[in-house]
Amino acid sequence: MKFGVVVFPGSNCDHDAYYALGKILHQPVEFVWHQSKEINGFDAILLPGGFSYGDYLRTGAIARFSPVMRAVEKFARNGGLVLGVCNGFQILCEAGLLPGVLQRNAGMRFVCRQVHVRVETTDTPFTAAAKSGQVLQMPIAHGDGNYFCDPATLADLERHDQIVFRYTTPDGREDAAANPNGSLANIAGVCNRGRNVMGLMPHPERAVEAALGSADGLVIFRSLIESLTRQAALSA
Repeated sequence: MKFGVVVFPGSNCDHDAYYALGKILHQPVEFVWHQSKEINGFDAILLPGGFSYGDYLRTGAIARFSPVMRAVEKFARNGGLVLGVCNGFQILCEAGLLPGVLQRNAGMRFVCRQVHVRVETTDTPFTAAAKSGQVLQMPIAHGDGNYFCDPATLADLERHDQIVFRYTTPDGREDAAANPNGSLANIAGVCNRGRNVMGLMPHPERAVEAALGSADGLVIFRSLIESLTRQAALSA
């Protein structure tokens, strides 16, 4: 089992993800440079948070054309697991690997604080170790985290159980005050129809030790590890 963490110019959470996977969860992990045209030998790829290419055009819009993204798209089409966090989520939406877009936060301000999200489905490799309805505490740090899609896409997401996380109060209630960025339907994370690509705005890699304020992010990484372990056992 091996994880790859993609590094774009401007990534600033790549080392956090590497630390979470390698030092906390003791998994083989390597950095993958944005100019790489192949990502062979990996079981899961993580697109980290940050400000790829300075977000000069639009969040994720330039990174979407990096050479590595062609390899990531091929990897995802072949069933590989891809996780996008914050800017990584934005890149996946720009690349068309996830539905919807991430817009400027309501209020037009950068938001950096702890939030609570409710697990809406455990039927993904990224939430398999969670409980449906479980509330996780993780930090956010973004200026463009306002998830939006058209009504038809939202209905499709609901119908196919693709909404993975919603912002809630600590006790799991949907509330406008618990929505930090104005996201449609309090959406904090979604997956693709194939359920092997997921993006979320909160940072699980910044919530892997109690000293960081929460270790709830481990649920997502442990879900990945358990899913890959089961997959390997079935293939053996």
